[in-house]
Amino acid sequence: MRLTLVETTDPRAYDDAVSRMPITSALQGWGYGEARRTLGQTPTRYLIMQGDRTVGAVQLLRKRLVPGFSTLYAPRGPALESLDLLPAFAEAVRRVARPTDALLKIEPPVPFPASDSAPVDQPAAAEATGTEVVATPPAAQDDALPDSYGPFRRAETEQPEHTIVADLSRTEQEIFGALSSMARRNIRTAEKLGVIAGRDDDFDAFWEIFTATNERAKLGAYPREYYETMLRECNAHGGEAYIVLSRYQGRALAGGFFVSMGKGTYYLFGGSVRDDRVDENGKPLKDAKAPDAFYWSAMLDAKRHGYELFDFWGIPRVLDESKHSYGVFKMKLKFSEQRVWYPAYDLNLNAAAPAIVRALRWRKTRNNVRKRGSADDVL
Repeated sequence: MRLTLVETTDPRAYDDAVSRMPITSALQGWGYGEARRTLGQTPTRYLIMQGDRTVGAVQLLRKRLVPGFSTLYAPRGPALESLDLLPAFAEAVRRVARPTDALLKIEPPVPFPASDSAPVDQPAAAEATGTEVVATPPAAQDDALPDSYGPFRRAETEQPEHTIVADLSRTEQEIFGALSSMARRNIRTAEKLGVIAGRDDDFDAFWEIFTATNERAKLGAYPREYYETMLRECNAHGGEAYIVLSRYQGRALAGGFFVSMGKGTYYLFGGSVRDDRVDENGKPLKDAKAPDAFYWSAMLDAKRHGYELFDFWGIPRVLDESKHSYGVFKMKLKFSEQRVWYPAYDLNLNAAAPAIVRALRWRKTRNNVRKRGSADDVL
């Protein structure tokens, strides 16, 4: 089988191909690449052709490292008809890669189910015994994560490898019934208190929530231009980007930023802020459960817009109650227990690739220490 990569500069034709593929992701959309351009990365888009038939599409981000070397990255991509095409895709990439391109990282957007064992049951057991929660990542069912696809070899991901997803093809009643009892209770409390949650065009309110969350959790963030570009460009050609906010008495207390393509929507950024307001008697306002209202409203909104996959975007590989990521995990777990893996794979394009992989890991570790005082990754 021989595949050919045909470069395209037509955003609508490209996004149409991405959205039609059964294996796809919004991060392969044109708008996401334009946001990455603000970070100094150069997106190039190709239609993947088998003869005169389009069997996929890929957005490759070229990242310049040092003079003479760069890497290629397909975020949650490529979009394909079948994973069986990956070995031939590797050969097609070699034909268009530059001599300075050292390696290609791909993250095929096919979720592999995690087993029903750890870490879901470990927090409860640890709580009962008073021990610290430190869990190993769950294995895929039957150890089914492939080690390779032809010349592609299993590697470290850039996007979160372990995440939670929800199936929105069920009825609203079925989805609500599958939530944890605590989530259902908190959603009802928010409704009684008059919390309003839904799509919102107040980017400043989202930015306040997002920035406060990052500062509280010692997380990194890109410049504001990156998110504004993504919001604008993802809506311009065929995908979608939008904000959902949860408000109590007018103030936005929780919210998130979503990108969508095809049948899936992805919760990339967000968080919540503490409500420090008081009532007329000087007493703190009752907890309005705004984060729960946000998640539930976002799921309903996605379903009503025709999306069938809701990706909560990232849970930790190792659970530790002392870390911010543990609380994020517990919140998302209330809304779905469907945990999956999205493994990544590298294709070496020249002899410098192994050394570059080690250097990138070293740089990432240094950034972790500088930002959070820990060498560990966030997820």
